[in-house]
Parts: sequence; C-alpha cells; structure tokens
Amino acid sequence: MVKDTAMKQLLVLSSFITGSSFLILTTSPSSPETTKRLFKRLDAASSPVGNVSIIIDKSDYELSVYDDKGWYATYPVVFGNNSLDDKKVAGDKNTPEGNFRINSKRVHEKWYRFLAIDYPTKESWEKFNQRKQRGEIPASASIGGSIGIHGTWPNEDFVIDKYKNWTLGCISMKRDDVDEIYKFTPIGTRVTIRK
Repeated sequence: MVKDTAMKQLLVLSSFITGSSFLILTTSPSSPETTKRLFKRLDAASSPVGNVSIIIDKSDYELSVYDDKGWYATYPVVFGNNSLDDKKVAGDKNTPEGNFRINSKRVHEKWYRFLAIDYPTKESWEKFNQRKQRGEIPASASIGGSIGIHGTWPNEDFVIDKYKNWTLGCISMKRDDVDEIYKFTPIGTRVTIRK
C-alpha cells in the first residue's frame, strides 16, 4: 500500500515535471504572451570581467553581453518598426544594423538611461549613399542619428515583455536591465546590431 502511494506520487511528480518542460520547450520566443527574462552565466559576478562587447540580435529581440570569459548575459529588447529592417533614412523608425561603439552615456529624463551609439558610421554612410544611387531612397533624404540603447517610459516595462516595438529606431530595454548595463559598459564598447 505504501509502495503504491509512493509510486503514484512519483508518477504525478514526473508527469508534472515532463509537462512543464514540454511547455517551456514549445513556447515560441516571438509569441506576444511570452515573457523573456534576463539570463546570465552561472558564474557571473556582479559585473563582466575585462573587456565588454554587445551583440544585439533583432530577429531574436535580444541584447547579449560578452566579456573576456565569453557570454555574460542576455536581456530582452525591442526596437522601432515591426519589419526589423535596416535603417535607411531619418524618420523611418528602423534600427540600424552594423558595427558601432558606445560614444556617450547619460541619465535621461524620459528613458532613464541612454547609451548613445556612433550612428551613422562610415559603413552606414556607404550603405546610405549606395541606396541613393540605386534610387531606393529619395535624393533629398537624410541619414538620421541619435540612436542608442535606453529604458522605457516609467512603469512601462511591459512593452518589452510583449515585444511592442515602439522606438524611433533605438534599442529599448527594461529599466532595471538598462541600469545594469549602464553601470558596466564604458564609452568605446563595441556594439554589433544584426538581424
């Protein structure tokens, strides 16, 4: 009798664990109901070790931090347009792709923390001029600027959880997350943005 009860409890527990694992594995990262969370390596100290670099993957809605030991942490982010296209002109609400550097940092009155990137770079200008030559954008178009990594409006971190792209081309993070990277990301940090 005791053996049967223990066996039933074990069966129920294993069913629960298996079912939970199945739900975790089948949840789509692009589903609006999904809440992405911050992930850090197990031995992560309070800050990355040595040189820091950032890779932003637009298709996965992730900002990943790397240090001298390798991957450090991944944070959920959102962008401008839902198309996730490369920035072409000022005002298109697209987030630029390419290789950049953090060129300034400041406390921001709206977005909590702001880490500006050096867009447009030489690479950005080359793509912009080629698009003009091919007639993809108007000859009178301007390239834009003022792109950075920043927080959300106060009490609106839910836009990150729901993948609501809302910026004018910047990368938006939850306020606690942007505060964390603000503390350990120096000016000059490499930032790669890709789709």
